[in-house]
Amino acid sequence: MTYVVTEACIKCKYMDCVEVCPVDCFYEGENMLVINTSECIDCGVCEPECPAEAILPDTEDGLEKWVELNTKYGEIWPNITTKKESPSDAEEFQGVDDKFKKYFSEKPGESN
Repeated sequence: MTYVVTEACIKCKYMDCVEVCPVDCFYEGENMLVINTSECIDCGVCEPECPAEAILPDTEDGLEKWVELNTKYGEIWPNITTKKESPSDAEEFQGVDDKFKKYFSEKPGESN
C-alpha cells in the first residue's frame, strides 16, 4: 500500500504534507504535488496534514488513475523536502470540480 495525491491538490498545492514526510517522497509539479509510490513507506502521517484532503491510501476504490499519475510524475518532477508558500488563490480552488481536466499541468515545479 501507498498513499497518493489526488485531484483536490491541483491549484491548492498546500505543502503541510512535505514537512511531516519522514522519507521525503513528495515531488512538485507546477500546480500540484505527487507522492513517489515506490518511496512511500505507508506511514500515513501526511494524510491528516492536508487541508484539501487530497492525500488518500491507494486501497480506496477508484484511485487507479491517481496511482498511475503519482507513479509517473514522482519519477520525473523535482523532489520537494521543505514547505513553500501555497498559491495565493489556493482557497478559491478548494472543492472545485473537474480540476484535472481544467487545470492539471505536466510541467515540473521549482527545485528546492
